[in-house]
Amino acid sequence: MCRTKRRNTALWITTAAVVVLAAVGLYLFQPWKLFTTDRVDEAPPAAAGQQAGAVEQVANGAFVSHEHETSGAVEVQRLADGKATLRLTNLRTSDGPALHVWLSDQPVKKDGGGNLDDGKHIDLGSLKGNEGNQNYAIPAGTDLNTFSTVTIWCERFSVSFGAAELKQRA
Repeated sequence: MCRTKRRNTALWITTAAVVVLAAVGLYLFQPWKLFTTDRVDEAPPAAAGQQAGAVEQVANGAFVSHEHETSGAVEVQRLADGKATLRLTNLRTSDGPALHVWLSDQPVKKDGGGNLDDGKHIDLGSLKGNEGNQNYAIPAGTDLNTFSTVTIWCERFSVSFGAAELKQRA
């Protein structure tokens, strides 16, 4: 009888450990996000109440894929009042946990984006959607010659889904 009791106790402990590990794994990896799409279509800053023609494109670039297939374009627009906005257009990437839009001082490497958190970065906020067009305010005083890379950064796993080099317009 004692042997059966020990076996039952061991079975309950093992089952509890598996359930806890599964719950933690689901929380961390959120595998269902591989199959979800969150589309955002924000109007360009000029259409959001600014005067027409008062927007100047100061830099642009195109995404390259890193950990997940990522495509689309990036553009920095300076408004008449001097504020700068990062605009993502035709963005397509995977959904994922804790995705943020960063400006980084590290160069874009086509074979991986593990370097993009090595230096300094500016977090522009959580990614609003994994598809579509969206705007992010760039803090006043940000030097785009220093922070010349845009990345969709997964903070949970410290990986870049994709990144774009900002090329200054002449």
